[in-house]
Amino acid sequence: MRKTIIAGNWKMNKTFLEADDFFANLVENIEDKELFGVEIVVCPPSLYLELASDTAQESAIFMGAQNVSEHDSGAFTGEISAPMLSSMDLEFCIVGHSERRKYFGDTDELVNMKIQNLLKNNISPIVCLGESLAERENEQTKEVVLGQLEGAFHNIEMSEEIVIAYEPIWAIGTGKTASPQQAQEIHKLIRDWLSEKYSDEIAGKTHILYGGSMNPGNVENLLQQPDIDGGLIGGASLETGKFNDMIDVAIALRNN
Repeated sequence: MRKTIIAGNWKMNKTFLEADDFFANLVENIEDKELFGVEIVVCPPSLYLELASDTAQESAIFMGAQNVSEHDSGAFTGEISAPMLSSMDLEFCIVGHSERRKYFGDTDELVNMKIQNLLKNNISPIVCLGESLAERENEQTKEVVLGQLEGAFHNIEMSEEIVIAYEPIWAIGTGKTASPQQAQEIHKLIRDWLSEKYSDEIAGKTHILYGGSMNPGNVENLLQQPDIDGGLIGGASLETGKFNDMIDVAIALRNN
């Protein structure tokens, strides 16, 4: 049975002291809980990765980065390489987030290179994809998602370490959320693609997360869908109370 992954993407938020307080509160909130197949991941800004790594070593929380360079090393000021992340024992890294695509020009080809670098360094990529509002309104959602899958996974041998996150761009940070039925439809599309491209076994083992204004009010209905294996959560992951509430829902559903 696939695990449920509750992952928080802080984006460019929190000071060092706020990050330290968050980790302390989160560890306290979960230390007495049986997680029952629920995996908790936090992806803070890169400045706090050492703090995050120290927290992970002392708790059941996994840590990840928000981005990685396609290069292993070199004169690339401000960039962070996969070997650097690996040296800090980080388990996950987000790639292909719509904000990276929109503001920093990350293409499917670049995402593909980053996935390869992460896998080479034993880090699990969380590969984001999703359509814009205009693309959904023009009934191009399936075409866009399938195109991103083909581009991102070109010549990549699929493994259980890879996580996919469906994030409809029109639902990120807007307060709008894809209905459970809308999200399930695309999650099933992705799983069917994995089955055709790789195998039924790979499709059955791959974790596919939903991202796009997931919060304590809608997390239960989303997680009840058969092909939704968790969430990549933005705004609601910045408050330990909300984040912990979603963890509790995931644990309760695993117990049913």
